[in-house]
Amino acid sequence: MSKVKRLVQSYGKFISVPWRDDAAAAQRVIFCVYAEDEERSMRAKVDEFELATRHAGHSWAVFDLTDAFARWLAPQKYATSYFKQPHLLSTLLPKFLDFISDEFEAFLHENEVGADSVVAIQGVGSLFGLLKVKEVVDKFAPMVAGRLLIFFPGSHESNNYRLLDGYDGWNYLAVPITADKEH
Repeated sequence: MSKVKRLVQSYGKFISVPWRDDAAAAQRVIFCVYAEDEERSMRAKVDEFELATRHAGHSWAVFDLTDAFARWLAPQKYATSYFKQPHLLSTLLPKFLDFISDEFEAFLHENEVGADSVVAIQGVGSLFGLLKVKEVVDKFAPMVAGRLLIFFPGSHESNNYRLLDGYDGWNYLAVPITADKEH
């Protein structure tokens, strides 16, 4: 059985456990961790995560960050200058975080996401070098009354997450789900 299929099974078992109503925002975050070279396979299997979620009696919504940076940068007045001198972007990146937070909030409202919902975030690999996933999770988690699921291409060890295994990670107390371990 493929790692992605095992990850779907582990997720299905976890999401069917009854939810506590009094969990804090950080306790409602789930990271499905997989190797970065399995990104295409994961995207092809997102529907299976939805089926597992719905089978457990929860609603489902997917928010995709893959092209968020392009959607944000393209209308910027000096976009061409930023392509020529990308180091200038660092001063604007807090505005990018605000942009995706606003988009996420509108998405939640449009999809009528409630306390029984799982909101999956895909495309976090596209944030590499721009924003830390932790910053995004810290902004998004309080907005979701149900569960926030992060499809995370990277690694996890002892509550330390590394996006794309490219640089030092961060410590986060989300629930990690991997293909290798059941939780």
